[in-house]
Amino acid sequence: MNTITRLMSGAALALVMTAPVYAQDAEVPAGDAVVGEEAAPGTQSGEATDQANDPATEGMDDDDDDDEEEAAPESEGLYEAGAMHEYGFSGLLSRENRSDLAPLTLASGQPVAGGEYTIKSGGYYRINIVADGSQELALSGGDFFRAIWINEIVIGDTEVRPMGIHSLEFDAEGTAVLSFVAVLPGRYTLSVPGSSGDTMQAVFNIQ
Repeated sequence: MNTITRLMSGAALALVMTAPVYAQDAEVPAGDAVVGEEAAPGTQSGEATDQANDPATEGMDDDDDDDEEEAAPESEGLYEAGAMHEYGFSGLLSRENRSDLAPLTLASGQPVAGGEYTIKSGGYYRINIVADGSQELALSGGDFFRAIWINEIVIGDTEVRPMGIHSLEFDAEGTAVLSFVAVLPGRYTLSVPGSSGDTMQAVFNIQ
């Protein structure tokens, strides 16, 4: 009787000790990869493989990658301001954007301009100032020159790109070509210094 009891106790003890080993062999933790072997169908690893090969889910990772690539410039601190106008390769100062105005005349007893000029703020313009040499004459207008951005003044074969200008004076016959961008809206005049008549000035209305 004692022998049978001892045998039964030993068998029960052996069963209890080997139970954790069987449990480890039977269960595989979720998400663990099987090294060197393919995951059996029906397991979680197999389901992940099937999901990756599923046409319905194909391209989902690519969409996330595209979003990250599109956001990359902003994350790197690169910002591009949207242009309000399309001016072409040369920008605002391209010849296609330039408008030629009627010339100004500096001549003894002749009106400087045939009428008032109406131009647009942001417009690119070119105007000839022509002196016939009959008298030393100048055109002055600090307010006008401050209301525009001067691209250049061409006198003969010389191109001048000044930071600022107050007046232009002709001692002899010649032509000065002024190209500029109108900036500040308002009513401005270019006039012959010392004169008081309306015909001795040119009026520019910048809208």
